[in-house]
Amino acid sequence: MSVSNKDIDILRKLGKQYMDIAALPVHKGKMEFWKALNRSRMMRPMVVIDQLPWNELNANEELTCLVEDKFFREIEMSLRKAIYRWKHFPVDMVIEPYIEIPQAICGTDYGLSPDVEMLALSEGTTAPSQHFKRVLKDYEDIEKIKDMKFTVNRAENEYRMQQAKAIFDGIAPIVQGHGIQFHLGVWDYLATLMSVEEAYLEIMDRPEFIHACMERITEAVISGIRQANELSIHNDIANTCHCSYIYTDNLLPNCGQGKGPFSKNCWAFGMAQLFTSVSPRVTEEFELPYISRMAEFFGMIYYGCCDRLDDRLDIVKKIPNVRKVSCSPWSDRKRFDENIGNNLVMSNKPAPAFIAAASVDWEEVRRDLKWTVDLAKANNVNLEIILKDISTVRFEPDRLTKWADIAMDIVRM
Repeated sequence: MSVSNKDIDILRKLGKQYMDIAALPVHKGKMEFWKALNRSRMMRPMVVIDQLPWNELNANEELTCLVEDKFFREIEMSLRKAIYRWKHFPVDMVIEPYIEIPQAICGTDYGLSPDVEMLALSEGTTAPSQHFKRVLKDYEDIEKIKDMKFTVNRAENEYRMQQAKAIFDGIAPIVQGHGIQFHLGVWDYLATLMSVEEAYLEIMDRPEFIHACMERITEAVISGIRQANELSIHNDIANTCHCSYIYTDNLLPNCGQGKGPFSKNCWAFGMAQLFTSVSPRVTEEFELPYISRMAEFFGMIYYGCCDRLDDRLDIVKKIPNVRKVSCSPWSDRKRFDENIGNNLVMSNKPAPAFIAAASVDWEEVRRDLKWTVDLAKANNVNLEIILKDISTVRFEPDRLTKWADIAMDIVRM
């Protein structure tokens, strides 16, 4: 055992706190609520808070890591974050009754890497501005994009598990994570190679070039999906996908009870965020054929992020295995509710700007959330509300607690 006694003591105490929370019966009830939502038989709207400005939340040093071992410091951080969220804004989170140890998996990038210039980076910055210099200029550059590749260090995995079981003996069951959850939003990657503005221009001026780029990147991702199947490293026991809880009767009926680490048993997520500023026709031509080919490999798909989708839901519904669709702050919620139907989940994203201003208008927060819930009820829509992409709360963590209390009051009405 290479981990010090001091580290072990810290980890065991945290593990005990974590397991005391995980043992609460409320988690089973919330899991059933999530399963009902995910089968499109919502019992009530569900609420999540995620993607937090963690650097702003440590006023009481609850998130200060003390473990010196590099690997188990990451385990410590994950435990501290879970405990913190449960203590301050649990909403509908589910804490699973085991400690998960990640696998030692290395993955290559696409071979052609972005050239990034940081435009604003100061101490305490959560989301710095970046400028992407163009590196994908012509057809010969497309050939530099390589297939995704993965390697698994089985010996390191075994070593990590032995250490974890010894550390948490008598405290918590230990489960080895099954690996990778695929991000199919390849337009995010392409935009970093040529900038968003130049991607728009290329769509207009050289559509055949953009199609060639998307074909190569799609092939690269599919190669990675297939290799992950061969290596059995898809994450079938992950209980969230893109911040949304994904318990389902068929894929994940209970904590850690996936159907095997293969893509057909897993969720993946996709998006084309820059297409908020293009027409639905452009989405249909330049996104739908490529996301569809990738999505076919997976059991269920979460689609969308910050992109506006209310005006192209008919296109999104054509994506194979799509189950949840993001309704971002840039979407028309009324139009979204009227067109999504009752067979999919509307994954609403309230604007995090409400709690990022110098002062918060809590009545406006309440009105906005209530309007979302009322629209969903009026249209028989399956609704989840995910407050995410939170760049700042002005170093006032209690804002998240206040938002959580209001949101839960409204969805329980």
